[in-house]
Amino acid sequence: MYQALKPSRSSTLPLRHLDYHVRHWGPEQSHLPTLVLVHGWMDVSASYQFTVDALQQERRIIAPDWRGFGLTSSAQADHYFFADYLADLDLLLDHYAPGEAIDLVGHSMGGNVAMMYAGVRPERVRKLVNLEGFGLPATRPAQAPTRYAQWIDEIKQLHQGNKDLKTYDSADGVARRLMKTNPRLSEDKAQWLAQHWARPNAQGLWEILGDPAHKITSAQLYRVDEALAIYERITAPVLAIEASGDSLGQWWNGRYTLDEYHQRLTHVRNCRTAVVADAGHMLHHDQPEQVAQLMEQFLNEA
Repeated sequence: MYQALKPSRSSTLPLRHLDYHVRHWGPEQSHLPTLVLVHGWMDVSASYQFTVDALQQERRIIAPDWRGFGLTSSAQADHYFFADYLADLDLLLDHYAPGEAIDLVGHSMGGNVAMMYAGVRPERVRKLVNLEGFGLPATRPAQAPTRYAQWIDEIKQLHQGNKDLKTYDSADGVARRLMKTNPRLSEDKAQWLAQHWARPNAQGLWEILGDPAHKITSAQLYRVDEALAIYERITAPVLAIEASGDSLGQWWNGRYTLDEYHQRLTHVRNCRTAVVADAGHMLHHDQPEQVAQLMEQFLNEA
């Protein structure tokens, strides 16, 4: 099994009627800005361990488990609202980095949260690294009736038990699932991640640490015009890192492309892109050294 070079510490913060789990690396105080790492959908803060191990500089790092993921309690609701992540992040920063402009890194859904937060609270972000946080395909108002109907149907399915997450007989089973989802993931890292991505229940079956309610499609359509208005308010320099595997094209089959994503990024006043070779969507697992190097070079620039 993978051995963490820089083991993390944990704390729990009461926040918005939740017990928020936060992972910490590095010293409590640093001359460098606090580095905040936010994970993606159906993932956990420990997902960043390999990248943290590859960083050369000692600095204060914090990484929360989003509501309903990892060791943070669930919202006790049957759906989740994207704006809650923005409010959660703002209150987390008020506690752990009050008054500080932080360096923010987000992967996938976390990258989308980071981009939105940096436009809503531009004074709180010094620099931003977006790891494959592409946003979503454009929508049309005419799609709204069908989307609301889909949302209602999925709520019913959740309450009927049809959205439950699969359980596994052992941590090995969880690791195999991780390697099936990401063929580039090595067995030693998969075995390590399995211990943080799932845990055994009272029956001895391993359960994924994610609330099934996260599987409910948003009732609100994704509005590109709103997203771009927020992008235009970002004042922090942005580094958008992509994997060479073009996961965007694989997901959306032409409905949303890298060219469209790059066009959206032109609305950010100071943004550049970089590509990580031989990597898929979980690029911080596939090539943590490349990701760490790109991050540090960017964050250290004057």
